[in-house]
Amino acid sequence: MSDPTGRTALVTGASRGIGQAIASKLAARGVTVAVHFGTDKDGATATVDEIERAGGTAFAVGAVLGVDDDVETLFAGVEAQLAGRPLDILVNNAAATPAGPLGVTTRAQFDHLFAVNVRAPYFIIQRALPLMRDGGRIVTVSSVATRMANPTQTSFAMTKGAVETMSLTLANELGARGITVNAVAPGATRTATNGSSFEAPGLAEFIAGTTALDRLGGPDDVADVVAFLASDAARWITGQVIDTSGGLFLGPRV
Repeated sequence: MSDPTGRTALVTGASRGIGQAIASKLAARGVTVAVHFGTDKDGATATVDEIERAGGTAFAVGAVLGVDDDVETLFAGVEAQLAGRPLDILVNNAAATPAGPLGVTTRAQFDHLFAVNVRAPYFIIQRALPLMRDGGRIVTVSSVATRMANPTQTSFAMTKGAVETMSLTLANELGARGITVNAVAPGATRTATNGSSFEAPGLAEFIAGTTALDRLGGPDDVADVVAFLASDAARWITGQVIDTSGGLFLGPRV
């Protein structure tokens, strides 16, 4: 696979935040991007408009994940817009947010987390593979929560651990086709959507103080790594989880 000029990509959850940054970064490198959204059609439209104003090519496709027929709905839109062109890059970014600690998580919340964060990426990959050219790229967004003991995110961390294992095993399976499969694991990442979460007095400073690079992350910090993994420069990297947290909770800072 050459560098991604002229290639195609599907980025799930690309109407805002990290997904939006990934879609914009890939488009800036010449990739035609399918900008997936669940319910935020306006955000997806704004992402497409921004990409096109910058000279790129993109289209929006809607599908609520975690429900019956979600994958078929998604790919009906993707295939209609690709009009026979193959898919080169798949980025599984869409995810449900943490449901809370063990004592308050309901069965419905737990099932929803796994439906969106695990089942959907798995079957999106299954559905995408017949469309994907040899030498393609699959990247799934995980979380630094898989290496931290955070009791408010137990079920969420479990879902991310599952997709990391999925990436490892699929990398081994798909390597014969030259398809690389990797994951990235962001940490505390401030976006336009979650910015208010960091406004509690002292919280942003506290998190920055536990990060080796001494700041919160931004969407571009993660998007740049995903764009690298989607490029020919990363052709010899597969089955890996790339920490994109700036070194969150690596150990005591003295």
